[in-house]
Amino acid sequence: MNETTHAIDGALGAHPGDISHGAIDGDGDHVDAAHGDHAQGAPLGPVDWAAWGAGLLGIAAGLVVAACLFLSTAL
Repeated sequence: MNETTHAIDGALGAHPGDISHGAIDGDGDHVDAAHGDHAQGAPLGPVDWAAWGAGLLGIAAGLVVAACLFLSTAL
């Protein structure tokens, strides 16, 4: 496997339109090449409120800095 090939290329082809007839007709096992078959139906974990709060605080602080830079250069 190198930069231009992937493990799934043998089953589905390396280019759009190169997929096997079995994958088109539904004769074989077809796995979405982009996502695979992992985590189907697995529930998401709880929301990490501390991390979301820290992220929003960081965005707010960045907006305050941007506003201060704007005011200092505009006056």
